[in-house]
Amino acid sequence: MAKLIDTERRLVAIFAADVEGYSRLMGADEFETLQALTQRRIILDGLISAHRGRIANTAGDSVLAEFGSAVDAVQCAVEAQAALAGANEGLSSNRHINFRIGVHVGDVMVKGGDLFGDGVNIAARLQTLASAGGVCVSGAAHDQVRKILPFAFTDLGAQQFKNIEEPVRAFAASAKGTSAVVASSSVSIPLSLPDKPSIAVLPFQNMSGDPEQEYFADGIVEDIITALARMPWLFVIARNSSFTYKGRAVDLKQVGRDLGVRYVLEGSVRSAGNRVRVTGQLIDAVTGAHLWAERFDGDLKDVFDLQDHITSSVIGALTPKLEQAEIEYAKRKPTESLNAYDSYMRGLSCFHRGSRQSLIDALQFFDRAIELDPGFASAYGMASWCCIIRNNNGWLPNTEVERMTSLARKAGRLGKDDPIALGVSGLVLAQVEGDLTAGAALLDRALMLGPSLAPVWHLSGWVRLYLGQAKMAIEHMEHALRLNPLDPLHYAAQTGLAAAYFLDGQYDKAASWADRALHEQPNYSAAIRMAAASYALARQIAKARSYMARMLKIDPSLRASKLKGIVPFRGNADAARYVDGLRQAGLAE
Repeated sequence: MAKLIDTERRLVAIFAADVEGYSRLMGADEFETLQALTQRRIILDGLISAHRGRIANTAGDSVLAEFGSAVDAVQCAVEAQAALAGANEGLSSNRHINFRIGVHVGDVMVKGGDLFGDGVNIAARLQTLASAGGVCVSGAAHDQVRKILPFAFTDLGAQQFKNIEEPVRAFAASAKGTSAVVASSSVSIPLSLPDKPSIAVLPFQNMSGDPEQEYFADGIVEDIITALARMPWLFVIARNSSFTYKGRAVDLKQVGRDLGVRYVLEGSVRSAGNRVRVTGQLIDAVTGAHLWAERFDGDLKDVFDLQDHITSSVIGALTPKLEQAEIEYAKRKPTESLNAYDSYMRGLSCFHRGSRQSLIDALQFFDRAIELDPGFASAYGMASWCCIIRNNNGWLPNTEVERMTSLARKAGRLGKDDPIALGVSGLVLAQVEGDLTAGAALLDRALMLGPSLAPVWHLSGWVRLYLGQAKMAIEHMEHALRLNPLDPLHYAAQTGLAAAYFLDGQYDKAASWADRALHEQPNYSAAIRMAAASYALARQIAKARSYMARMLKIDPSLRASKLKGIVPFRGNADAARYVDGLRQAGLAE
């Protein structure tokens, strides 16, 4: 009887937190991990106290707390993840301390200050379901906070937990407007699902046993992504983010959380002689349910028909009521020449490697595609894009600049319905030829044709920057990052966003974004210059001068008088402000 008297029952909100990969971190460096965990616990314990919570049980890397209100518990959890993410900034991703947090409302037993019972077990199980850096709440908690807190909730469906008799409805919680950059900074707070159907197409597995066929499998996927991205009602993750999973065994539910999508398409390609077999299956990444699976056999000469069939089937599985006209629009072929298309796909394979030599190789393949099909707009656009990247890196001979603009203009004339061709053409017209009005018009049409193409939003962000439209440049750059949350080339878009915030006079934010870019690519000169100028105008002169010293190590000959060709602004006053920032950072005349 004494035991019953010592035990109290309560209906509370239970908050369970645990460090992801704690054993791995301790194995790598016990002292550093314990020191970092202590710092994180100061942050976490402080927020629990600030939200009127009480810490009950703790054991090493885990925390269990009770709150009298579900609102306080969930708000504390989301705010804690944001604060803990900030504590990871500047650390290599393998040293991040990421918590998983679960919140449930239920009956618990309290004895000696500790919490026991099914309510505690459910919160602990929800914690394991959350992403690293994420928050997962039960249906009971969700019902109490969904109309009160300004958070986004992703329905994860009914979950069957070990030793829990009834299924538990689970929801991933995140702050509304959480940007892709949170995920790209190695913080796995689940991205909110867009307000329209969303999909990622993973690299198809090459089952041919022939490495030479890798480009063919990749090309099939690229075409499916491009076709789907033309659909204005569909949110499509960009190729660069999808391809970070290439060659990896993946948990499709985790892919959905990482990329912020509801659906994932995966498949394989097997070719033998002139025969090809393509298999595909569509997965609901939230529930793990298989929605659709099919196999397509045919001749390589019929590859376009195979692609069209796959794309149509995926669209049909996502939205049965989709109008046939939209399906037909997504099925348009880039070229009727199979040999030209083969060269184009080989070019894309080289282009995405991004090195100095691979861009030269890619250009040769695109030139070959143009030679085989002089009306192939996408090939002109990609050839011009190769030249742009080489030019921005100082790799393009002056003798080829005129050809770059010629290719871009041809892409614009031929690619009336090709968003990539129009987007690249628009950038070249604005950046190289200074025709901002014509460049913006081409990009507006490209966005209309390919509303889910991340590269087009990125290019449009730069042209808006040239036009001095800071707010729109920020919006377009952020959308590009959201569509492409795992892009290995994120630093380019992050630098663009830094420039957009600089243009808007938000120098602290500009400096922060430049820092993010440099975390991914430490020697990216454009980001170093932007950090130096931003910190100078934010009155953080010591930091500005350290970045300028870093810049001059890379390019000792850099002077203010030599900046004209690399200033990212076209307005005279904006360019002068940027150069003034660099002078304050220590750049000589």
